[in-house]
Amino acid sequence: MSIARVLIVEDSPSLARTYETFLRKDAAEITIAETGAAARDYITGREAPDVVLLDLSLPDANGLELLQEWRGAGVSCPIVVITANGSLTIAVDAMREGATDFLVKPFGAERLLTTIQNAAEKTRLERVVTTYEKVAKRAEFSGFVGKSLPMQALYRMIEAAAPSDASVLISGETGTGKELTAQAVHRNSNRRKKALVSMNCGAIPKDLIESELFGHVKGAFTGATADRAGAAERADGGTLFLDELGEMPIELQPKLLRFLQTGEYTRVGDSKTRHASIRFVAATNRDPLAAVRAGLLREDLYFRLNVIPIELPALRERGEDILTLAESFLERFSKEEGKAAPAMSEAMRASLIAHVWPGNVRELENYIRRCVILSAPEGGVLDAPIEAGPASVPATPVEVDYAVPIGSASVTQPAATVARTVPAVPDRDAPKPGLEPLWLTEKKAIETAIALCDGNISLAAKQLGVAPSTIYRKRDSWADKVSA
Repeated sequence: MSIARVLIVEDSPSLARTYETFLRKDAAEITIAETGAAARDYITGREAPDVVLLDLSLPDANGLELLQEWRGAGVSCPIVVITANGSLTIAVDAMREGATDFLVKPFGAERLLTTIQNAAEKTRLERVVTTYEKVAKRAEFSGFVGKSLPMQALYRMIEAAAPSDASVLISGETGTGKELTAQAVHRNSNRRKKALVSMNCGAIPKDLIESELFGHVKGAFTGATADRAGAAERADGGTLFLDELGEMPIELQPKLLRFLQTGEYTRVGDSKTRHASIRFVAATNRDPLAAVRAGLLREDLYFRLNVIPIELPALRERGEDILTLAESFLERFSKEEGKAAPAMSEAMRASLIAHVWPGNVRELENYIRRCVILSAPEGGVLDAPIEAGPASVPATPVEVDYAVPIGSASVTQPAATVARTVPAVPDRDAPKPGLEPLWLTEKKAIETAIALCDGNISLAAKQLGVAPSTIYRKRDSWADKVSA
């Protein structure tokens, strides 16, 4: 992909010329600004370039302040910042202020070109989604059902993102369809003829997750009786879907980050370096930035994966889609049970719309399946209103009205009503005796370790097998939780 105009902001003439040489074949116009003042004049004096390569250390300006100034003024072009090895924290700060990506010195031509092309592609996709012309509403798309505005935006986002190889980070509440989104991205991509490999980071034991991801060789550990390919190898040429990313052990995340950056990995117990061409799609039902603050997700890994963020709407935000989905589930489950699909009473339809659905589409799917199983074989009218409000359980008992089907000759006969008592599902969010939040358990353990080490946090961190920065970060997160 060629880039029309690039602005290089670098005070070292030799480095600036080196970057220009790296980009000469792929950029139509390259401008070098050796000072912050020259960069300001260029940005304010003409149309913004396609990409800005910004060194954070300039003789007359702070690169981070320049970035803040340009983003505040509405400069929307992608900005890739350059930092030295010891300034990774500053690079992360720059990402928070709106930088598209960062490069750590030294880097080669291929790394520079790939980063700039990805930055330009990300911005292009964002503009496509923002300015996409309104099209006719689709009731279905790549496995999704729904024609609400949030779903139309989701469909267009997937269509725009799918052809690119840029990483995708899917976020949303449990039950909103994160795996279905990953499948849709893969199905609409140029890699659709290759494998989509899914890996649930929260369902694999901690000591096996590296082997599941990268594979292992015979004898690498107890039970490794033969060589085994991991998810990375199976996904070569296709897509790797990392579900529940926030559950991946923090000590494995640097290896994943390196794999993301270079495409290289080694099987557990092996010395041979392997390479795979993979499109990465990750998902989490946590707030990813909250996971970063809590020390569960590395900042640099988050920014590498969050090239194209896709946030799934909750079911309660989708309006009439609730009824469309309910009718779709009625048809499917009735067919599976060998029954005629019943109609829904107006009371039931109203209650479905009013309910907040904390379990989202998965909760609605399970509820409709339950109604179908309890309904009469001949169909009829389904009258099982669900309680509105925050509770995630239906009214108890559930009343299913098997009214005479429309068109029956016996319309003057009263409908037979059967009341079936369904045991109430316990409130999953209610506190359980003897249990406490994980952060509180961690807090007690860390504070005990600090006390036993006479307040020496470095020594306490060593005893706990974590970095001192982890303790400081967790203490900051506790302050937020306690004040809340």
